[in-house]
Amino acid sequence: MSQSVNKQIKLAPIYFVPYLKEVIWGGSKICEYKGIAKSGNQIGESWEVSAIPGRESIVAKGSYKGFTLPELIDRFGAQLLGQSVYSRYNGKFPLLIKLIDANDNLSIQVHPDDELAMHRHGTLGKTEMWYIISTDNNAKIYSGLKACITPEIYEAKVADGTFPDVVAVHNSNPGDVFFLPAGRIHTIGTGNLLAEIQESSDITYRIYDYGRTDSYGKSRELHTEMAKGAINFTDTMGCGAQPAPKDIPDTEIANCTHFRVRQILANGNTTLQTDPGSFTVIMCINGYASVICPDGNANMQQGQTVLLPAMPAPITINGNATLLVTQA
Repeated sequence: MSQSVNKQIKLAPIYFVPYLKEVIWGGSKICEYKGIAKSGNQIGESWEVSAIPGRESIVAKGSYKGFTLPELIDRFGAQLLGQSVYSRYNGKFPLLIKLIDANDNLSIQVHPDDELAMHRHGTLGKTEMWYIISTDNNAKIYSGLKACITPEIYEAKVADGTFPDVVAVHNSNPGDVFFLPAGRIHTIGTGNLLAEIQESSDITYRIYDYGRTDSYGKSRELHTEMAKGAINFTDTMGCGAQPAPKDIPDTEIANCTHFRVRQILANGNTTLQTDPGSFTVIMCINGYASVICPDGNANMQQGQTVLLPAMPAPITINGNATLLVTQA
């Protein structure tokens, strides 16, 4: 699939209105972190950049204020996404970028890979990564298995309520990176504020939920059988934290077939090479920075996210900040 690019149209960096999602395990950290008005008592997620149907990001300001992300893609196509991404994903935005505040443990869960998700749901699967922003004392991440298990052991552990016993537990600290390929059992423990970068999918199979009930007193649905078909039962290696360097200005912290993520420690002027075949998403983890692009600039502060259209020229970052830079 190919689409010509109209080089006469200037497409500046794009800010979106965050979608703040209340959930049973959410807390109060996201609004404070982002410096915005509190909008609920259990905000567990801020969807920063999304094309999920019904939850599409809306442009916050500028010439295209009020446009949804899919509407922007309809108008600009490969100029926004990059020709490589536009062709590969048939003109669809392939990622979902979030902030997550775990005021309580999330359910233990698993996500399907692309093949299974397409077969069952007609969507992408869900490989993701977490970048830990801040933690309360003794915060944990649960990722992978302590030892290989069989589908029969899985069913027995779910049935008798002891499934958490087989899930590997890891300490969680600011700057830690956890990579979660589809099929890896996982959950976020209480006290973690983190950035999540994932495929554009909202498919989750819930395995264990601590006996919690919803606002109507009903137990939340478990997806025991569907999860069994998605789980990697031998997933015991490489499940822990990979701390991001604290003294290297530009470090690749994730690289898979779905996304590439770099941590940029900006201090003064930094030149950032971009991939002209892909859009770029920049999240400001802390500090302040100006992102200087050929067709416009973006001033960023802690908790903000901006989408840059695909561009052949490098960009300049001026300021003092920790940034996550993502491309597809």
